[in-house]
Amino acid sequence: MSHKQEVLSRLSTLGVTFEHYEHAAAHTMADCLALPYAAPDVAFCKNILLCNRTKTDYYLYVTPPEKPFRTADVSKALGVSRLSFAPAEDLPRLLGLESGSLSPFALWFDPEKTIRLVIDEDVRAEGRIAFHPCDNTATVIFHQEDFWAQVLPQLGHEPTFLKTPWVKREESV
Repeated sequence: MSHKQEVLSRLSTLGVTFEHYEHAAAHTMADCLALPYAAPDVAFCKNILLCNRTKTDYYLYVTPPEKPFRTADVSKALGVSRLSFAPAEDLPRLLGLESGSLSPFALWFDPEKTIRLVIDEDVRAEGRIAFHPCDNTATVIFHQEDFWAQVLPQLGHEPTFLKTPWVKREESV
């Protein structure tokens, strides 16, 4: 069974209401936001795998797509020094996923709890929330309250919620 099939099966078993869409591979946030069901009330999320310098601690950071991301801000908020993007080869090694398919559902494939779930508080909003089911050729959408109350507790990883600043990126002159 593929990761996508397993995620969809687990969601169905939970009895949570969700919408499921199949589509061409969405490799970037721009691709996701161009999908026909990317409505103003749907929060798509950036899912970023981070690690410390020695590659002994890993973090799945979930943040709004429009929020500027700086590893220094996340490091400071977590009290961890020198976080950086995890090497590309770590995603398949740790979770059996390809680039562009990472989402909180991947934590179902991390029984050793190698990865710490970190969620920017700005992801929680009114409306709905969307993630890939560990495959960037599909999207699942939930009502926010259903995801936070019914799905998140089933991932088996206690989330850390943090608030990073909306730092404006300096524009080149």
